[in-house]
Amino acid sequence: MTPKPTKKKRKIVVELTRGDFIKLGVAAVGSIFAAPFLTTGPLSPFGQFKQQQLEGETAVGHGAPTGEYHWGMVINLDLCIGCEYCMRACTATNDVWSEDPWNVVLKEKTTGGHTFFLSRPCLHCQNAPCVEVCPVKATYHREDGLVVMDYDRCIGCRYCQVACPYDARQFNWEERTDENPYVPAWGEPEIERRPRGVIEKCTFCVHRIDAGLEKGLTPGKDREATPACVNICPVGARTFGNLKDPDSQVSQLIETNPTMRLRDDLGTEASVYYIPPKEGI
Repeated sequence: MTPKPTKKKRKIVVELTRGDFIKLGVAAVGSIFAAPFLTTGPLSPFGQFKQQQLEGETAVGHGAPTGEYHWGMVINLDLCIGCEYCMRACTATNDVWSEDPWNVVLKEKTTGGHTFFLSRPCLHCQNAPCVEVCPVKATYHREDGLVVMDYDRCIGCRYCQVACPYDARQFNWEERTDENPYVPAWGEPEIERRPRGVIEKCTFCVHRIDAGLEKGLTPGKDREATPACVNICPVGARTFGNLKDPDSQVSQLIETNPTMRLRDDLGTEASVYYIPPKEGI
């Protein structure tokens, strides 16, 4: 029997001169000092934000809606069946890359072991960390409380993505040439694809809201002016409307049901409220 040939390990020798060692040492020391300076120092938009966190300060209401509307959503976790229709309709309507959806649906369990589904769009926080850290104001608040993007201003630094405590932002690494697998079955694209090198996220279908208001429609009531994820839900787990209107359906749901907001302890003042799931029998 012929023995199998053994592979010889190759020994690679890298010769460094004294000058090389000095250069490497300077580079290493420079990196040690530069990293904290650029992430927490005066050149970083995180500096003031992190200092406020350390001191327990919050800029309460800095992004609060100043106009007639404050758009918000109520998601009933006791009704959600995890069908992912919201994710599919959103991906089709906003022409989102299917691998990184704006709306996600996660399988979770209550403390008692009861399975439920947690769906999460962008929460449109009134005290939004993503707005705080953007160095070029590409992420900003509108008068109606929505947190929106100016793709022409975005420089792709991804500070907002790091700052978001809900992982609700996606980065366009490449120019998209893919075919959207949810078109046309779950809807047709209503907005243009975002360019390479920018951050994108759920907008509450702001293009529908604005166009609907111009026509005299009511977002949350009229389907044409309502986010796609709300319209498509087969069990009515999502409700949308004006939180400033006490008679709106979202306001009534919050008034008559126990609700919670994700990581409310962070003081983000999210515009999405959840009706918690009941324990299974």
